[in-house]
Amino acid sequence: MDWSQFEKGVFLVNVLAIVYDPETKKILIGRRKKNDPYVKELTWCFPGGRPGYEQDLEHYLKEEVRKKTGLEVEVKKLVFAKTYPENREVLSIYFLTRTSGGKEEPGDKLVELKWVKPTEVRKYFTTSLHPKVLDFLKKLEVKE
Repeated sequence: MDWSQFEKGVFLVNVLAIVYDPETKKILIGRRKKNDPYVKELTWCFPGGRPGYEQDLEHYLKEEVRKKTGLEVEVKKLVFAKTYPENREVLSIYFLTRTSGGKEEPGDKLVELKWVKPTEVRKYFTTSLHPKVLDFLKKLEVKE
C-alpha cells in the first residue's frame, strides 16, 4: 500500500499502559533515552510501544510493558486515545493495567522506572497530558 496517497487518517500508533498498584495507589512511569525520533520533548512516559498487525492491541501492550519494565501486566480497561500537539501524527491509546508478575527492571528504550502518585506525572512529563487522562489519574489516586 502506498501510504503517501493519504492526506489524513494515517497515524503512528502507540499502546500505553497506566500500570496501577492498588495497594500503594501509585502508577509506574519510565524515563526514556534522550532524543525520541517522533516527539523530541519526550522524557518520562507510560510504558508501551507500537503494536504489530498479527495480534490484538492488548497482546502487544503486554509484550511492550514486559520488554520495557520486566513486569507482566493484566489489561483492565481502555482509558482514552489521543494525538499530541507536539506531533499530530502520533496516536496513543491508553489502557489501565495491573502487575501480575515479573521482576521490575528498565529495558529497551527506558533507562529508569519510578512509582509515583498518579497526579505527580505532571512533575515528570515534558509532553502534553490530555485533561481526560489527568482526570482519570486523579480518580485513581482517590480510588479504593
